[in-house]
Amino acid sequence: MFIQIILLIIGFIVLIKGADVFVDGASSIALNCKLSKMLIGLTIVAFGTSAPEFAVSVKSIISNNSDMVLGNVIGSNILNILLIVGICAIIKPIKVKSNTVRKELPIVMLFSTLLFFLIKDDLFVSSINTINRNDGFVIVLFFMVFVYYLISIMRNKKDNDADEMAKYGMFKSIIFTILGIVCIVMGSNVVVDSASKIAGMLGVSQKMIALTVVAFGTSLPELVTSIVSTRKGEHEILVGNIVGSNIFNIGVVLGVPVALFGGIQAVGFNVIDLIAMIVSAILLFIFAYKDHEIHRHEGIIMLVLFVIYYSYVIFG
Repeated sequence: MFIQIILLIIGFIVLIKGADVFVDGASSIALNCKLSKMLIGLTIVAFGTSAPEFAVSVKSIISNNSDMVLGNVIGSNILNILLIVGICAIIKPIKVKSNTVRKELPIVMLFSTLLFFLIKDDLFVSSINTINRNDGFVIVLFFMVFVYYLISIMRNKKDNDADEMAKYGMFKSIIFTILGIVCIVMGSNVVVDSASKIAGMLGVSQKMIALTVVAFGTSLPELVTSIVSTRKGEHEILVGNIVGSNIFNIGVVLGVPVALFGGIQAVGFNVIDLIAMIVSAILLFIFAYKDHEIHRHEGIIMLVLFVIYYSYVIFG
């Protein structure tokens, strides 16, 4: 047990450091290519910080740990909004641009609702949730539409950050990006193996481990990036990171492995887990819609809901 805990911690460290190196390298590539901060948040930063979830998901589905796949995605999406946005809003109220409220936040709600409807029939019939290969293709198709939307932004929106200097040159950025991906994959292997063994030793369900330890661990890159962005007043990167990460989690972390490797069956999930994910997305939209700012008291509400949900997960 002690050895597995140590390995789990080491795996998380490698994951986090790998994601950190990846984001630095990828962000420098983006700046060298003169991309805007919002696009960096929605794409490079979001995809980079979600890379641990993707690596864990692929490893889990290959290892037949289906609960780990769904728990990783659902848990990470709930954590990203209720915990990360909640903490950041308490640190400093988050300003959200009107264009983000009108376009990006509804897309997050759309993806969360899509996942609910793809598996809701199984949820109401039995405790076994089935996502088949066709569902995976549908999810990936929706994600490709989102990618097209990002491309249209890149073509039509004027770059506001052209004067910002990249941290590294292009060559060094590429090296760091590759190194970060390698660390992410290696770390994910250790995390999935250790978490699964610990769950077996403690008699704890894969669902609980996935929704707590793995979801929190793989969301740490988003947490660190978001807190740093908040303290620096980089609200576009913060919001873009959360929005992009949640869409990436459903569209790629879940959709791509299922489309490639076939359907999954996950025992132990119920409708409450998916409702919590949808409610968190709706709550983010409502708070941002009111006056385009998420205030400290709204951040506290998010944290309270986070505690309530995870109390249900752990003790329910």
